[in-house]
Amino acid sequence: MSVPESTLGSATDEPEPVPDGDQLTSLSTQAARQLATTTKSEPQMQAISSRWLLKSLPWVDVKGGTYRVNRRLQLRVGRGRVQFVQNGGDDIRVVPRTLTELPALRGYPDLDVLKELAARFRVREVRAGQVVFEAGQPVTEAYLVVHGRLTRFTEGKYGEEEIVGVVSDGDQMGDEAIGQSDPLWLSSVRAETSGVLMVLPWDIVEEFADRVPSLAAHLEAYAERQRRPMNRKGEADVPLQAGHVGEPTLDGGFVNYDLSPREYGLSLTQTVLRVHTRVADLYNHPMDQTEQQLRLTIEEIRERQEWELVNNREFGLLHNVDYAQRVSTFTGPPTPDDMDELLAMRRKTKVFLAHPKAIAAFFRQCNRRGLYPGTATLDGHEVPAWRGVPLLPCNKIPVTPQHTSSIIALRTGEADQGVIGLYQTGIPEEYQPGLNVRFMGIDTAAIVKYLVTAYYSMAILVPDAAGILENVQIGRTAD
Repeated sequence: MSVPESTLGSATDEPEPVPDGDQLTSLSTQAARQLATTTKSEPQMQAISSRWLLKSLPWVDVKGGTYRVNRRLQLRVGRGRVQFVQNGGDDIRVVPRTLTELPALRGYPDLDVLKELAARFRVREVRAGQVVFEAGQPVTEAYLVVHGRLTRFTEGKYGEEEIVGVVSDGDQMGDEAIGQSDPLWLSSVRAETSGVLMVLPWDIVEEFADRVPSLAAHLEAYAERQRRPMNRKGEADVPLQAGHVGEPTLDGGFVNYDLSPREYGLSLTQTVLRVHTRVADLYNHPMDQTEQQLRLTIEEIRERQEWELVNNREFGLLHNVDYAQRVSTFTGPPTPDDMDELLAMRRKTKVFLAHPKAIAAFFRQCNRRGLYPGTATLDGHEVPAWRGVPLLPCNKIPVTPQHTSSIIALRTGEADQGVIGLYQTGIPEEYQPGLNVRFMGIDTAAIVKYLVTAYYSMAILVPDAAGILENVQIGRTAD
């Protein structure tokens, strides 16, 4: 069917020219805008997040600027993470000072001995599926995991294999043999991925103890503490009797306290806000320029405050959660089983915090199993939940270059011996609780300066108040 040529456009056709003022029959929109008032929004900021951590924490007013956490005397020393230096290939060395993260060497002061011990570790590579040692075998070596994922397993009651734990980067195995005459492995360990271990024979440790009196005394003191009565959390025991009849003599005792309790001083985030007097004087309608500048500055400070509560080495969650309260994912992605294990490590978990990508990875695992996570109402918002515990996004939890992240579980509040936020109210020129804005004067360039400061910190009252699911893979895997 042919189309009349008169209806076809030409590549050389030009748009019709806009008529000038003499040709218009009505007022143009361009001219009309000269008399119209523009409706404006407040300045917007893309970096504002939900900041669920700040909202979830109960905040305690610290009038003295320092918060002391008093605890019962702890006999069982917690584990830390040993660090390594890798110069390429098999040139891997233990950082000597980090050997004090091992419970048996906690507080040992002689750096020369630690250096000599660190130099005696040897590199051993393991392949996927290799059994490192089996339950019931004598403990003849201590192991430090440089990298890789290993599984602890035992034989179940009916002969089946039962997984009892996962060992990953920085963990150690074998130091529990100190103080025992004929120590045996209580579980078998198998490498699930290829990895690298640092190995130290116990014969070398005994040789050092015979040669260095200070090391022998330190190890003996550690073994003696382990033999003292303690409860399941490692605290000094109180003698009790129950179910007795008649008039037996009751043992007496007392609750001993830690003589070196931890103290948390308030940290701060601050900046100097600068506003030119001409801007503040002339351009204040319909919005106050100083007020808008201050509003966005405070939003940025609050974002940094939440980042510090997660990542600060002194009090942030990722660096201060007890290593006994950290578990690794079993297969990599965060599964319902992993979340259940994290939940089972404490009572009254109030909230999960995870990077949004980690939440998406968890939902994918739920989808694979045909599970649908529930919801919970928090501050009037409907949020996703697992086992009734809100699962909240927190983009301050980092994602590593290897595409792994962490999921944090918290019990909150002083009454429940949980995690609390710390701040001080009533400070001079307070603008918000724990945040003040102080006038710093006007300089010779007519710039008005304001010092904006937020004071805050965080305290974990008992170790099991917070836990972390580590090595959470967030990448999408092929079905």
